[in-house]
Amino acid sequence: MANFDEKSGIIPCNTPWGKWLQTVEDVFVEVLVPEGTKCKEISINIKTKTIKVVVSGKEVFSGYLHKAVHADEAVWTLEDKKLIRICLPKVHSTAGNCWKSLLKSQYEADPSTFDQMEQKLTLEKFQNENPGFDFSGASITGNYHDGGPKLG
Repeated sequence: MANFDEKSGIIPCNTPWGKWLQTVEDVFVEVLVPEGTKCKEISINIKTKTIKVVVSGKEVFSGYLHKAVHADEAVWTLEDKKLIRICLPKVHSTAGNCWKSLLKSQYEADPSTFDQMEQKLTLEKFQNENPGFDFSGASITGNYHDGGPKLG
């Protein structure tokens, strides 16, 4: 996962096929597939604003991404023939760019999960701005929406 050393965990958004989660720089998608799945059975098409995932001829999900990604830098792997991991680098990598859903109007984080995601991205922003500090026990309160206060 990204250069971010997240010692306090990342907040996932569960879906019928797996989960998605995010850091300031990337969105990660984990798709559970039948055990024994082979790479040649997987088709993943990632464009700047769309994604389509097909396994064994069946569409798992497809649609317009919540925000744009660097499609040419996106990667996916099949782990243990049962889990697809997809990394989607965000075009706008700021703490204020917290995705509310993976796809437009689909796989949306519930309000509590989204609130936790915003807190984590703001905490990540502070950690990136202050390398060497241990933020593993830190929590964010107050103004953390949209990446927290704009200082300086």
